[in-house]
Amino acid sequence: MGLFRRRRKLPPTDRPPLERDERVLAWSAAGNGEGDGVVVATNRGLWLPGRGHRIGWHDIVKAVWSGRELTVTPGEQVSERDGYVVVADCPAERYLLLDPGELPHQIRTRVTKSVAYTQHHALPGGAGRIVGRRVSGIDGLTWMVRYDPGTPTDAPDVLAETDHLVAAARAATTPTDL
Repeated sequence: MGLFRRRRKLPPTDRPPLERDERVLAWSAAGNGEGDGVVVATNRGLWLPGRGHRIGWHDIVKAVWSGRELTVTPGEQVSERDGYVVVADCPAERYLLLDPGELPHQIRTRVTKSVAYTQHHALPGGAGRIVGRRVSGIDGLTWMVRYDPGTPTDAPDVLAETDHLVAAARAATTPTDL
C-alpha cells in the first residue's frame, strides 16, 4: 500500500453485523459459483458470503490462497472432553477474490497468530494433532484435538492417550512464574 493511498471503504450494504469492538481489516468482492458476495476479515474473524455469522480465527483449520482463489476449511466441534474439544474439518469453501488487496495477508496472519501450540502425535490405531489456540476475548489457550481420518476416536486407549497428550501440552505451555 502506498504512503498516501487510502484503504478502500467497505460499502455499508456489504457490512456484516459487527460486534461493538469488532473492526474491518480487509475485504474483497467474491464469487463462489453460487452467487456473489463479500469476504470480510475483522479483528475477530472471517465473514464469508452466505453465512449469517463470523468464523473465529481459532475455528479456521486451514486457509489457502492460490493467487486468485481463497479456500477456507472451517472446523466444527464434534465432542467436548475434560480440558479440550475434538474438532473435525467442515467442507472447504472456495471463493474467487475479485480485488483481494490485503485480505489474503490478513487471513494468513490472523489464522497463524491464533495458533500458539501445535504438535502431531501417533495414537493407537491412528494419529491426531493437539492444538492450543488463542481465542479473542478469552485469557489463556483453548485446546483442540483434530484426529486423522481413520483414527478410532471412541477407543478407550485413544481417549486415554489423547487426555495425556493434551495435559502434557498444557503443562508445557503454562508459565511457571505466575
